[in-house]
Order: sequence, then C-alpha cells, then structure tokens
Amino acid sequence: MKEYDYLIVGSGLFGAIFAYEANKKGKKCLVIDKRPNIAGNIYTENTQGINVHKYGAHIFHTSDKEIWDYINQFAEFNRYTNSPVAVYKGELYNMPFNMNTFNKLWGVITPDEAKAKIEEEKAQAGIIEPKNLEEQAISLVGKTIYEKLVKGYTEKQWGKKATELPAFIIKRLPVRFIYDNNYFRDTYQGIPIGGYTRNNRKNVKRNRSKIKL
Repeated sequence: MKEYDYLIVGSGLFGAIFAYEANKKGKKCLVIDKRPNIAGNIYTENTQGINVHKYGAHIFHTSDKEIWDYINQFAEFNRYTNSPVAVYKGELYNMPFNMNTFNKLWGVITPDEAKAKIEEEKAQAGIIEPKNLEEQAISLVGKTIYEKLVKGYTEKQWGKKATELPAFIIKRLPVRFIYDNNYFRDTYQGIPIGGYTRNNRKNVKRNRSKIKL
C-alpha cells in the first residue's frame, strides 16, 4: 500500500497550493524542498522586528478577483503599491519610466512631447543593428534614459560593462506615457501582513526540507 498519493518537489506557491487542495480531497502528500525553509522564493523571516524577504521582495498582484479572494483566506494583505525610485547623481527619478520621469528629465508635460524627445534621441544615435546591450537600450529609449536609468543598474546587475553584454538581453524597456508611478497594473496588489510565512513558523519542525500532509 502506497504511503503517499503525491510527491511534490518544491514548497513554493504552486507546490504548497497543490498540496493544500489535494489534502482537502483526502490525498496524502509529501512535499520536499532542497532549501531548509518552506515557501520557496517568497519565504520571509523576522529580523529584529522586520519581515525580510530572504530571496528578494515579492509583491502578490493579480487582476483576477477569484485568485485574490482565494489567496486572502490564508493571510490578511496590506495595500502595498510598488513605486520604485532610481537615484542618479543625487536626483530621484520614478520607475518604471513614465511621464513623471520624463518631466524630470526634460521638462516635457504631454505624452506627445515625451515621445518626440525619445524619438529625437533615437534618431540622433542612428543605431540600426545594435551590437551590444548599450546600443540596444539606446535604440529603444534614447541616450538620456539609458545613461541615467539603465546603464549603472544593468552593469551592477551583470558585473560587466554594458558594451560587453549581448544586445538580446534587453528586447524591450517599459515606457509608459501616463502619470502613474505604480509598477504593476493589476487591480489587486499587496504583501501579507506579518510576511508570507507568519502562520507557519511555529508549526514547521526544524528539519523543514520535508513536510507531510
């Protein structure tokens, strides 16, 4: 007689939800994970009263009300809006690129003015066949946006000069011609109050690589 109906590799969102729903239907599941913690990439741990996203920040976002209602049974979500800000030589710029960014860069007010400025810089660059990431980015958004908001971040991320990186890494750069600093466009957005793993910390044994349901 088999001990488990399902072996689930990975205790992230997909694995955890699958195990939860299968268990509700009377199935026995064994969830395994190579990491010493549950929740995969969304794992959070409390550090001096701060809920730290160990594997990078994760904002839950969706425009599907059924999904939003479902996920809210597990935790209470705050209304977090991701509005990143880039710092370049002491100046702040809104990300992703939008009309607030363009107004700060060039003093333009309307979308048409912003589009014209970007097209002007693209034409001045005259790049037809980009040979590296730098040329690709300039061919997409112009020199000003590239130098202030793309170059430094990209080189830090890859650990190489942008001219040494292949062009295909950047196929597009999000440009929004609206006054909206919201990174996501989904109707529902938020982070669980207390972190993604708040309700599980006391119930999971020290050896958290195996979870039996």
